[in-house]
Amino acid sequence: MRLIWKSLFFLMLPAVISAQDTVYARKVIRFLTSESCFGRGYLNKGLLTAENYIVRELKNQNLIPLFNGSYTQTFVHNVNTFPKKCEVSINGKKLISGVDFIPNAGSCSAKGKFNLIKADSLSYFSFDGKAKVTVQFKNKLTFSVDNEQSGFCGIELDRKKFSEEPQQIELNIKNKLITGFKSSNIGCYINGSSASDSMVVFSAHYDHLGGLGKHTFFPGANDNASGTSVVLNLIRYYKTHPPKYKTVFLFFAGEEAGLLGSKYFTQSNTLDLKKIKFLINLDLLGTGDDGIMVVNGAVHEKEFALLTKINNENNLVKQVKKRGKAANSDHYWFSEAGVPCFFIYTMGGVTAYHDVFDVEKTLPLTDYVDVFKLITGFVSQL
Repeated sequence: MRLIWKSLFFLMLPAVISAQDTVYARKVIRFLTSESCFGRGYLNKGLLTAENYIVRELKNQNLIPLFNGSYTQTFVHNVNTFPKKCEVSINGKKLISGVDFIPNAGSCSAKGKFNLIKADSLSYFSFDGKAKVTVQFKNKLTFSVDNEQSGFCGIELDRKKFSEEPQQIELNIKNKLITGFKSSNIGCYINGSSASDSMVVFSAHYDHLGGLGKHTFFPGANDNASGTSVVLNLIRYYKTHPPKYKTVFLFFAGEEAGLLGSKYFTQSNTLDLKKIKFLINLDLLGTGDDGIMVVNGAVHEKEFALLTKINNENNLVKQVKKRGKAANSDHYWFSEAGVPCFFIYTMGGVTAYHDVFDVEKTLPLTDYVDVFKLITGFVSQL
C-alpha cells in the first residue's frame, strides 16, 4: 500500500506544480530584484520593502504568525554602507560602479587624487597622509557586506576592463557606518494533521547586498530571491495539501552580513529546536543544469539516501551531490544546535553571484519544478 501511495503522489505532482509553477516564482523574483527593493539591503528602505512584500504574501494566505501574533522578529546590527558618492576614475577615465569597480565592503571615505605605487602584478597602493588607498585587480567583482569600517579605502577593479596599469586614481567615496540597523526575520506556520508535536521547517534568506550610491544596486535574483520564491511556493502548496507535521516557514535577514538573522532566531527560543524533525534551507535555487548540492548530506546519510532514492526513481534532477558541514548559509546555526537539516542549492547555469548581473531576466529556473517535487516528495516520506 505504501508503494502504491508513493507512486500516486508523484503521478499527481505535475498537476499540483501547475499551481506552484515558475509563473508565481517569476513574479516574486521580479519584485524582489526591482529597484524598489534596491538590493534588499541597507539603503533606500530596500530590505524593509522586501519584508513588507513577503508579509503581505503571508497575510494573503492567512498564515499563522510565528512571533506572538506578529510575522516579524526584529534584531539590530551594524553595517557599513555607501549611501551617497561612490565615484572612481583611473588615469582620468571615469568608471562605472558595480561594472568596472566596487569598493571593499568595509572601506572608509576617501576623496581626492592619489598616485599609485605598484605592489605586485595585481595590487597597488597610495598613502600620502590624506588617506590610505588600495587597488586590486580581480577576475570577477564580488561584493559583500561588512559590519565594521576599516582604516583604508579599498577599490577592486575588473581586470578584463583594463589594458594599462593604473597610475593615478581619483576617488569620491563616502561611507556611512550604521549602528543599530533594524533587520527582521519573518516567520509563519501551518498546523499539521498529526497529533505529533514534531515540526518540519523550510527556510531561506531574503536579504541581499543593497547598493552603492543612489543608482547602483545588486539585484540578487539567484541569491536569494530564488530561494525566497520557493518557500513562498511551498506555502501555497501546503495550504492546499495539508502537511502531516506542523510546518514552519522562515525568511531570514542578515544572512549576507554573517548569518546574523538565523543566529538570532536559534538563540531566541521561538521554537523548541529539539522538536524539529527536519529543516531544509534553500539558497541559490535558480539554476540546476548540473543538479543540486546537499550540504550536510554527508552528515545525515539516511536522509540523503532517501533524497537520492526519490530522485532516481522519478528521474528529477540531473544529480544529487553531497558535502559535509559548512557555515555557508542559514542552516548552520540550526545544525550547530543539533537540528537535523540540509542546505540545498542548485548547480550549473549562470555564474552571476554577488554582482550587478544576478538579474531576473537571465535567471533560467532550469530545474525549479523538479527541485520542488524532490523537496515535497522527501518531506512526505519523513
